Amino acid sequence: QEPESPGVSQFRLAANRTPEVPFGLSSSPAVLSHYGVAANTVTLFRRVDNDRKDLDMNSNDADAEKVTHFVRMNELRLVTEYNPVTAIGVMQSSFQLHLLLITDKMSPKYPERMRRYRVAAELFKGKILFILVDSNLKSNERTMSFFQLKKSQLPALAIFHMPDEEQDVLTLDEVSVEHVQDFCNRFLQ
Repeated sequence: QEPESPGVSQFRLAANRTPEVPFGLSSSPAVLSHYGVAANTVTLFRRVDNDRKDLDMNSNDADAEKVTHFVRMNELRLVTEYNPVTAIGVMQSSFQLHLLLITDKMSPKYPERMRRYRVAAELFKGKILFILVDSNLKSNERTMSFFQLKKSQLPALAIFHMPDEEQDVLTLDEVSVEHVQDFCNRFLQ
């Protein structure tokens, strides 16, 4: 309710630290009521699964670090990069199906692969959580071994159904919208 309160300045600092995430600030009772948000609350709206997460800013320890960590842990995008910070948001998502593109981000083919993967993600928005796994990160080696993949087999798609742990893997020469779409449709059937 107070635009110059310490909580607001911490919120703005967190917003500056995460420029790729759109932030908004409102003290309007009508806006707060419309979204069912209490005062002094950071509400994260995840468009990819229409879920929301709330962080109470009334406590004394609510600072920019805490807000930034909250956003990083809970944000899900059209394609979410898997790492130790985003793992919590991925595992807590309402999505039961996860599609992983396991690839080398340092590859010259990476930008085009990601462009095509994002296009395919649009086609399954709200149905499948699309995840990018960078094969160069040491922390992602467990993910690769879970799907029994070696670096020489990459890029690869791996789909995972959370409730029954059913999975399938497809190694690719080229990531295309059609390959991703066919792989997902076959698994869904």
